[in-house]
Amino acid sequence: MEVATKQDKEEPQPVVTYSASLGFKLYVLCVMTLNVAGYILLLRYTRTVDGPMYISTTTVVMIEVAKLICSLLMLVRDNRSIGAMIRDVYKNVFCNPTDTFKMCIPSIIYMIQNNLAFVALSNLDAGTYQVTYQLKIVTTALFSVALLRKNISWLQWFAILVLFSGVACVQLQPGAFSQKSDPHMNFAVGLAAILAACLCSGFAGVYFEKVLKGSDTSLWIRNVQMYLFGIVSGLVGVYTKDYGKVMENGFFYGYTPYVWAIVAAGSIGGLYTSVVVKYTDNIIKGFSTAISIILSSIGSFYLFGKNISLLFCLGSLLVMVAIFLYGMPRKVAPKPSESSATTKPV
Repeated sequence: MEVATKQDKEEPQPVVTYSASLGFKLYVLCVMTLNVAGYILLLRYTRTVDGPMYISTTTVVMIEVAKLICSLLMLVRDNRSIGAMIRDVYKNVFCNPTDTFKMCIPSIIYMIQNNLAFVALSNLDAGTYQVTYQLKIVTTALFSVALLRKNISWLQWFAILVLFSGVACVQLQPGAFSQKSDPHMNFAVGLAAILAACLCSGFAGVYFEKVLKGSDTSLWIRNVQMYLFGIVSGLVGVYTKDYGKVMENGFFYGYTPYVWAIVAAGSIGGLYTSVVVKYTDNIIKGFSTAISIILSSIGSFYLFGKNISLLFCLGSLLVMVAIFLYGMPRKVAPKPSESSATTKPV
């Protein structure tokens, strides 16, 4: 028994799994799904109404600021005073730069991903862009296996591919591939950009999950670290893309109650996403996002007078089948070395 214990100590430590009740997980997933659906509908609505158009890069910054404020408030609740919260943040964020800069990586990668998506959309037709961008579901699963050593069965891989197909069908519009090619569009550049964006999305999400579960650092401290870098990268986006507009019209130009609702929904979605990643994983988050896309599309049909296509119905069915297949229980044979091991709760 002593020899087995020493061997166990020499093995690399797995990613920490945080336990939570099934009811809590379902609650968080439902809230995040409905919130993302509402967020998408708000974005579409604000882009169709008459009036001065707000600057999208500034809303990105304000969403990061709102998420930072909410995380600080959660730290006040946990520490039971503002002074204790300030000391906690100072100790774990500013006095521990090595740990804090771990969160710089996903912030930079997400900024690169957003720029790559813009390049891809400028060089590809809508249909190719929408279908290819769903490969981020697959890249997330691949990085989960590579970085988190996640064991995905062949049936779950099949479910992920079915989910990819379903979401692609849902987002496709009739005639999406029949658009006339623009002479200024470069298909090779667009395809390379969208594939790189999918890789960035998968890596950044799984890296964030690995950092969250790889230490006992508070979720809200991790969020503070993440959102500080998010604010900086967002301001870089404002400066490089919309500096002239901001200087001419002001940072909050075009802001209406609906735009502030977007900020609120975006901040809530970001906070719940971090909770989902901590207590489940990025693949489950992808399934939740797929459902929210279907819900927002249904809302668009009713609010904006669009017709439900046969392709949309097929895609919705594929997503539901994928959720069922991925959630099917599977039998895992215990390893001989684990038969006498004692499992300790986290």
